[in-house]
Amino acid sequence: MRKLQSKSLLTLVIALVIIGISTTSATLYIGNKKEVVSDSTIKKSDTVALERFVYTVQNPNRVTYPVILREHRKESKAYIKNYIKKERSYIKMMFRRGKNYMPVARDIFDRYNVPREFQVLPALESNFFAHAVSPAGAVGYWQFMPQLARQYGLKVNGKNDERKNFTKSTIAAAKFIKDQLRIYDNDVLLVVASYNCGPGRVNYAIRKAGLKDPNYWSLQRYLPAETRRFVMNFLALNVVEMNYNKFLANNINLDEPSTIQIAIEQPVQDELAQAIAPPKL
Repeated sequence: MRKLQSKSLLTLVIALVIIGISTTSATLYIGNKKEVVSDSTIKKSDTVALERFVYTVQNPNRVTYPVILREHRKESKAYIKNYIKKERSYIKMMFRRGKNYMPVARDIFDRYNVPREFQVLPALESNFFAHAVSPAGAVGYWQFMPQLARQYGLKVNGKNDERKNFTKSTIAAAKFIKDQLRIYDNDVLLVVASYNCGPGRVNYAIRKAGLKDPNYWSLQRYLPAETRRFVMNFLALNVVEMNYNKFLANNINLDEPSTIQIAIEQPVQDELAQAIAPPKL
């Protein structure tokens, strides 16, 4: 919308024509935003004619979600806000421990066409500890049970347990995750749930829900409480990983809007300035 004040109808028409040509080329970029919605107002001052532009742009302070997890923002926001507040020390420790492991996991996942977001699973499964052993007998960074480890190519015996080798066990994890993504129609959260409680328990929850096209949120009530926490922690660690500098600065605000408005003023083009300039006394 453009508002003009002029002394004559002719001046108004000239001004409108000039504005229609000049303001359409005004642009402003923040981050990677390339589409900008703008509004402008022409005003006069005692010395110069100014044009005020109001832009709607991407909010640089908005917390970023990984692309494959963005659809879960609404359901996870409250949990993540509480988690990063209560578990701040643990999260910092996990990312310190994982700094040498996550790049290796990312490279392997890229090779097997597996989403990188699964790189945080060893933090949740074993705290990146090679010798971690669960009460059920799962061992290593990725907490493989012996039978499943052998199924995916790992050697498991007393002297040589490849579940404790990060590179080899991550390759096995990539193969397993890729198979689960195919089984669960690329529903990442169902795959994370199956990694925690086993595919059998997830399949039971699917049958229990009785839905034709279920997703994680529609059947989570039928999953163990531990698995539900595991999935939410997976989401939380990925959000922290995407916004780690904000996290370190204690500046993760999940209530930030997606867009903001900013205003700038700039001198009007010479032709328009002359048309609406204040009269000389």
